[in-house]
Amino acid sequence: MSSTTYSTPNVERELDSTTVPAVDIVIPVYNEVDDLARGVERLHEYVRIELPFSCRITIADNASTDGTTRVAADLATALEDVRVVRLPLKGRGRALRAVWESSPAPVLAYMDVDISTDLAALLPLLAPLLSGHSDVAIGTRLAHSAHVVRWSKRELISRAYNGLLHVALGTRFSDAQCGFKAIRRDCATRLLPLVKDEAWFFDTELLVLAERAGLRIHEVPVDWVDDLDSRVDIVPTAVADLRGVARLAWGLATGRLDLSVVRGLRLGMTRPDHGLVAQIARFAGIGVASTLAYLWLYVILRTGLSAQTANALALLVTAVANTAANRRWTFAVRGGGVLWHHVQGLLVFAAALLITSLSLASLRSADPHASRLTEVAVLIVANLVATTVRFIALRKVFRHQEAS
Repeated sequence: MSSTTYSTPNVERELDSTTVPAVDIVIPVYNEVDDLARGVERLHEYVRIELPFSCRITIADNASTDGTTRVAADLATALEDVRVVRLPLKGRGRALRAVWESSPAPVLAYMDVDISTDLAALLPLLAPLLSGHSDVAIGTRLAHSAHVVRWSKRELISRAYNGLLHVALGTRFSDAQCGFKAIRRDCATRLLPLVKDEAWFFDTELLVLAERAGLRIHEVPVDWVDDLDSRVDIVPTAVADLRGVARLAWGLATGRLDLSVVRGLRLGMTRPDHGLVAQIARFAGIGVASTLAYLWLYVILRTGLSAQTANALALLVTAVANTAANRRWTFAVRGGGVLWHHVQGLLVFAAALLITSLSLASLRSADPHASRLTEVAVLIVANLVATTVRFIALRKVFRHQEAS
């Protein structure tokens, strides 16, 4: 049964049909009168024939001013399981949020109206979410097995943008911008209130929060052919995206972005043991790796620097990495406060530097001609002492976050 829904600013939450679809695929559109019918008809035919579960297609018309609204209404009348939601304001993120928040479907998806992605990737995108194997699924054009036809300029911008996300926000997913994504409704219900962007950065923000929550993000390599008539204005969109990255990075670094709710989204996952014995075991493992890295750096730097300078530089590099690793794995702290934790970690580094520097000075005073091997042996003992001090100090630093 087809249905046509024209919404007020709050999208209707009731369905005309008594059957709840397994998947609600949203196509957000703005002034797409020429491409809308072709894209929706192609998608409708594919899901009807190829997918073994029920799907509804929702056209989210966000304030179109051409004939898009009329074409969308005609499609909803003519095609089964197609509806149209009319929103009074522009914004792809706003359109997705409105439809996803009102949909009862267990899995929520979206794709661009031009259907640039080969629809053969649709089942691999949706199946892990329906089975419960994953929580979020994204198409990726940057995987080795993806086949992409696009302008070199857009390829460069895409790779640069995703590289920036890796550096600035520590992301691990490969392609934030591919218009081919899906999410489980139970995850979306709790994540969407945290997403602030209403436009093109919506995808990135949602993915960053999902990853920070520990949700399982499934990536599907896609075959992609760029739409030569894309309506995306690259420069303003890029500027807005950079602002969004800066906002997220600042919020995460300063703790202004409250991720306590996100940390509770570890659906189906057990929280790691925070007991003292478990913490000591994880701390010891990280400590061994840090000490080996420290000694390796010290030996390399010592070839061209004094013992004290080589010690300070090697200790500084490994101390920053050590704080980050213990924050994440030993004390299981996620979310905000990263910058402040590293400041406190550097105070701990200063204590370790004092211990190791005094040990080297004492060695030089007792034996001015001590060998490099003797230096390393003394530093190992000094680092054992410094490690004990570091564990006690870091446990106090992260105690408040553990309790939360």
